[in-house]
Amino acid sequence: MLQLSNQTAFYKGKVRDVYTIQDQYLAMVVSDRISAFDVVLPRPIPFKGAVLNQIAAIMLQATEDIVPNWVIKVPLPNATIGYKCDTYPVEMIVRGYIAGSAWRAYKAGKRDMCGVPLPEGLHENDKLPMPILTPTTKAQEGHDEDITREEIISSGLIPQDEYEQLEKYALALFARGQEMAAARGLILVDTKYEFGKREGVITLIDEIHTPDSSRYFYKEGYEERQAAGQAQKQLSKEFVREWLMEHGFQGKDGQQVPEMNDAVVRSISERYMELYEKVIGKSFNPEADKMDETHMKQVLEAELAKLK
Repeated sequence: MLQLSNQTAFYKGKVRDVYTIQDQYLAMVVSDRISAFDVVLPRPIPFKGAVLNQIAAIMLQATEDIVPNWVIKVPLPNATIGYKCDTYPVEMIVRGYIAGSAWRAYKAGKRDMCGVPLPEGLHENDKLPMPILTPTTKAQEGHDEDITREEIISSGLIPQDEYEQLEKYALALFARGQEMAAARGLILVDTKYEFGKREGVITLIDEIHTPDSSRYFYKEGYEERQAAGQAQKQLSKEFVREWLMEHGFQGKDGQQVPEMNDAVVRSISERYMELYEKVIGKSFNPEADKMDETHMKQVLEAELAKLK
C-alpha cells in the first residue's frame, strides 16, 4: 500500500488498490491478486496486474468514440490515473453466448435470466439469438446479485432514462468488442461494464474486455467443437474457476481453497500473458513490470502533480 500526496481516501478491492486524490482523481494500481467466486485466492499471479491494466487501456481508448471514459493517463504498466466518478450501483453484464454461470443456471433449469427469457434446447457455449443484458448489483463484499431491468427502475436504483442509456452504451461497447475480437481470431462471449457520472455525464469506468471481466473463445474450430459437443478452447478466467471446481471449491461456506503450487501459479500467469498477446496482437514484455513501490510512488506523484 502506497501513501500518496493529497490522498483523501483509499480502497482495497479484490484485485485493485484505488487511491482518491483531492476527491477529484483516482490512481488505480492493478495488483497481481486474483479472485474467483468472489474470493481472493491465496497467491498472486505474476504480471497479471500489468496484463489487465494494459489491455484495459487499449480497449478504453478504442471505444472512447462510443462513450467517455475515466482515464487521463496510464503512466505505469500496472497503474492508471483518471477522474473520480459517482459510480452506478449496477454492473452491466452482456452475454452473446450461454457459458459460465449462465450455463450452470440454465442447466439447472433456469429459463429466465434477469427478466430475459431464454429458449429451450440450448447447449453449453451456444450463441444466443441476440446479445442479452443480465445486470447485477455491485456488492462491496460477497456475491453480486442478479437484478432485472424492471427492479432497477422501479426501485429508483437508477433513473429510467439513465438506465436506458446505460443499456445502449453496454450493447454498443459489446458490439465493438466483438468486432475487435473477431479481427484477432477470437469470439467475445460475455463481459461486464461499469459506469459512473462525472459532471452530469455518463462515463465508462474500470476495465473493459480483459480476461477478468470477459470471456473469449477461439474462433477457429468453434463450430466444429460445438457440433461435436466438445469444450471450447477459451481465453478467460474461467479456466481458474474450472480448476477450483475440479478441486471442490466454489466459494461456498465451509469450502477450502485448494493449494496453489508453483506450477499452477506459473500456468495461470502464462495464460494471462497469452491472452494479452492474442487480444492485442503483440508480445507482452514482462520486463516492463519490474518496479518497486518507491519507483511506482515517484511516477504516480509526478503525474498527479501535473493535474493540480
